[in-house]
Amino acid sequence: MNFVIVRSFDNYIDANITLGRLQSEGVQGFLRDEYTVTIDPILSNAIGGIKLTVREQDAPKAMELLEGFDREKRAFFKCPNCGSNDVEFISTSRKASNWFSAILSFLIGSYAIAPNKVYHCFNCGHEFKELNNNGDSQSDGQ
Repeated sequence: MNFVIVRSFDNYIDANITLGRLQSEGVQGFLRDEYTVTIDPILSNAIGGIKLTVREQDAPKAMELLEGFDREKRAFFKCPNCGSNDVEFISTSRKASNWFSAILSFLIGSYAIAPNKVYHCFNCGHEFKELNNNGDSQSDGQ
């Protein structure tokens, strides 16, 4: 039986929730490299993250379900600046202070710097840090 990778994740929570949702729709699969990434998250990029794999014959159904899950997720997020739902939670390192911290930590020791995670609107470019309980966002003044 052949398995194919349909999605990759950088944390085990999203990976397990997605796997559970697929299984509830009748698509069987498993997570590859889950334990490695959970134990040592720094390796996530090196090994390609936690891979959600499904049987080859279930891949089209899985992809269709994943697209539906993504649409549901996007409908929940809303940009406070323009009202767009084209929002994702991303890592950003554009600020000078982040680069300074990374260089300083490299020179001082081998400490990992946690990336700055923000919600980013791909429609207007606005970034914000938190969402209200009802899914509306709160701007951080940037």
